[in-house]
Amino acid sequence: MSEQSATAELSAEDRKLLTMARSARARINAIEGAAVRDGDGRTYTGVSVRLPSLSISALHLAVASAVAAGATALEAALVVTEASKVDPGDLAAVRDVTAGIPVYLATPDGTVAAVGTA
Repeated sequence: MSEQSATAELSAEDRKLLTMARSARARINAIEGAAVRDGDGRTYTGVSVRLPSLSISALHLAVASAVAAGATALEAALVVTEASKVDPGDLAAVRDVTAGIPVYLATPDGTVAAVGTA
């Protein structure tokens, strides 16, 4: 993920992704929350899940939810985490559906720390 701006201005639709990702994360006190918007404007969320037999990142879960619902393209993705960058494997999952879309990294307080492309 290449950083373009640490203070990226979010559109109304991207602010919705931020709200949804933060809410999903807070609902179960997850390490990460994520949200993606598909080509039809529908949104999907995910949270990080860590179980003895299953481990999945928030962005992987959000992308999987979109694909499972029939999405064939994504417009944007956003991850809320304390990490300093989006995991390369998460970016690859986004790229598998649609390359070149914006991927935002936000801190738990809702500050956009970075924006890059998948």
